[in-house]
Amino acid sequence: MANMRSRFIPNPTPCGRTRREFLWEVGAGFAGLGLIDLLSRDGFFSASAAEVSKKNSASPLAPKPAHFPTRAKHCIFLFMNGAPSQVDTFDPKPALTKFHGSPYTGKLKVGSNGRPIGYLMQSPFEFKKHGQGGLDISSLFPHTARHADRLCVLRSLYTDTAAHASGCLQMNTGNVQIGKPSLGAWLSYGLGTLNDNLPSFVVMTDPRGGPIGSASNWTAGFMPAPFQGTLFRSKGSPLLDLATPAGVGPRTQRRSLDVLEQLNREHLKSHPNDSELLARIMSYELAYQMQTSAAQVVDVNDESPQTRSLYGLDDKLTADFGAKCLIARRLIEKGVRFVQLYSGGGHIEDTWDGHNDCINNHKLHAGETDKPIAALLTDLKRTGLLDETLVVWGGEFGRTPTSEGVGKPGRDHNWLGFSMWLAGAGVRGGQWIGATDELGFEAVEERAHVSDLHATILHLMGLEHERLTYFYQGFDQRLTGTRGEVIKKVLA
Repeated sequence: MANMRSRFIPNPTPCGRTRREFLWEVGAGFAGLGLIDLLSRDGFFSASAAEVSKKNSASPLAPKPAHFPTRAKHCIFLFMNGAPSQVDTFDPKPALTKFHGSPYTGKLKVGSNGRPIGYLMQSPFEFKKHGQGGLDISSLFPHTARHADRLCVLRSLYTDTAAHASGCLQMNTGNVQIGKPSLGAWLSYGLGTLNDNLPSFVVMTDPRGGPIGSASNWTAGFMPAPFQGTLFRSKGSPLLDLATPAGVGPRTQRRSLDVLEQLNREHLKSHPNDSELLARIMSYELAYQMQTSAAQVVDVNDESPQTRSLYGLDDKLTADFGAKCLIARRLIEKGVRFVQLYSGGGHIEDTWDGHNDCINNHKLHAGETDKPIAALLTDLKRTGLLDETLVVWGGEFGRTPTSEGVGKPGRDHNWLGFSMWLAGAGVRGGQWIGATDELGFEAVEERAHVSDLHATILHLMGLEHERLTYFYQGFDQRLTGTRGEVIKKVLA
């Protein structure tokens, strides 16, 4: 048919199409590169970028209205770096007890990187039902369990990777590749900030180290630099080099900053699309404001004995994460939009990555975080902030229901089905959504991809994930990419 048709086509190409048809059909492929080059020469992309830059030139972090009315104004993400085991935390599997010690004979790919597969392994932690909804929570979280009626557990999440670096990136940026804006950056871009003295997006890592990928997990990616996360320390000065140099008085410092900003603004006129320059200009003034406000917010020494006890500040096991949770509450009080706290840093046993001994690994990391997390929920409720703060708990994926090797109590990576929970503003608590299979390998009921989780978080914050876009490389980019659906059962 193609050969017959070619007789009637003037100047046919070898494929039997006119040149116009050929260019039309390959426009999204190699030939599209030429189109991009021509558009770039005509200033199409720079004009679009300039429009965005002009829109945000006064202050990229100026408050912006949400897409629709919502209760949530802030978000705290409790990131359990290293991947907690769903079958040992929030997804009980009685069948594992029945088949404990049996070899796995299913068809699913188990584990990662060719690591040894042992036997099916029951959870050593007792599950009990908590709250009016009868939510199953393991004995690892006795304090958090008291908030069962506030928790919405997602038991059927899945992701696209079994590697920590790409897993953390996808959980934080929606993509397994470096260079995409993080969730906190998208919220700052979409909503702006609610304060002038602190960053919109604050990150606090574990003293043992940060996640694999480091700052790629809180980057602004292709967005203007002001939207990126600011790394705080939970002890001492929250930021290095924040103190005023010796011998410099407040008046001298203020005059110096004013002159510097004037010079930088003049320089910016000749580089209107340089977001890094704009971010640098803003950083000087923000740093000046933070010399007082940031130091105050991380100084927990003036807290009452009752509060210190609540967060476990005087206990070596819980002191660090307790301080971070308390600081997170203070940051929210000051109007910070997004706070991310990391539990676990470095690699293997210093994180929730229980390859060698999942039992003692989870005892340690749950012991470090359970009481502080419960304190945070209690304190947010007491102050009324829980009504406007979304709290998210989880890691980059889950762990296998099998042991790692014969006679070893470790568990390998599992990206096919795992659990996370949400609480706070707009969340219907006291429930679980979805299910993994009988043994806990794979999400099988009401499956939810990471993009669905992101769409739901954005929705709870008043943003429609399909409308929250940023023009880059000729496309309206989204946190959720080309997929993502709001998990409606989460919504109160």
